[in-house]
Amino acid sequence: MNFQQLRSVREAVRCGFNLTEAAHALHTSQPGVSRQIRELEDELGIALFARAGKRLTGLTAPGDHLLPIIERVLLESRNLRQAGQEFLAQENGLLSIAATHSQARYALPIAVQEFRTRFPHVQLHLRQGSPKQIAQMLLDGEADVGIATEALGDYPQLVALPCFRWTHSVIAPPGHPLLDGPLTIERLAGYPLVTYDSGFTGRTRIDQAFAEAGLQPDLAITAMDADVIKTYVELGMGVGIVAGIAFEAERDTRLRAVDAGQLFGINLTKLAVRRGAYLRAYVYAFIEAFAPTLTRPAVEEALGGGAAEASDPLPDSALAQLLAHAPNAGGASAARH
Repeated sequence: MNFQQLRSVREAVRCGFNLTEAAHALHTSQPGVSRQIRELEDELGIALFARAGKRLTGLTAPGDHLLPIIERVLLESRNLRQAGQEFLAQENGLLSIAATHSQARYALPIAVQEFRTRFPHVQLHLRQGSPKQIAQMLLDGEADVGIATEALGDYPQLVALPCFRWTHSVIAPPGHPLLDGPLTIERLAGYPLVTYDSGFTGRTRIDQAFAEAGLQPDLAITAMDADVIKTYVELGMGVGIVAGIAFEAERDTRLRAVDAGQLFGINLTKLAVRRGAYLRAYVYAFIEAFAPTLTRPAVEEALGGGAAEASDPLPDSALAQLLAHAPNAGGASAARH
């Protein structure tokens, strides 16, 4: 039994039982992947995959039972390599952070600047994607840390920790009628809206607010990031709804903002790591730089007594304590404090 056999099984499942795609992901040949799987099955004495001729069609009952074990073995092998690397180079290595555009653009810069000052020899990779893509990067081991408002708490394989609270803002050009008088969901529904795509940056709360009021919003344009939204609002394409941290009065001089927390509620940005992943010391340092309440002891407690051995969900007591101290983000510079 070897790791290449285990990787072949895992990639075959990830690629929908398409061995050609699995071979591409493993940088090898399709016959090679097929051979690795067969050799493992012969050694175990069971068939892991159901077949139609030479084509894989799914997992057998034993395969479905053994797949989580295979994934744990591969994860622990990665943890072992990282632990060894940490002892060889305490302040050298690679940190991969996956975040949505709004987090990368408005919430991360100060933390990244502090981290680079403290760990100049650590390579920092910033990757952007949707919340679901970020979760998948964590699950696939392509990112060490994921940051988003939505989706991260939906995966039991991840531990998602609260970082800071924030609210949406309604933005419009100066002189727009919506800027005068009380901001209500009914008044907002009377204008075309420019806001986030579904599943991004608290969009769920926006949809929920209109649904609860029995109103159908006029979504003129949706986009993945606030900069695009602000551009189209400036062009008069509609009224914008963005994260409060995305509006910067000193830069967005052609726009005005009104806090919409009373309409859409309070959102919570979360930071996630894969349950059971080994976190190097500088990963803990970055987490604390981004969210000062998430000290190493707090993160290790949330992980269930140590990152490498975490197996339980976030304890209620730890979650309550972190939520009680999760700061409110009033702007880009406040997002971390």
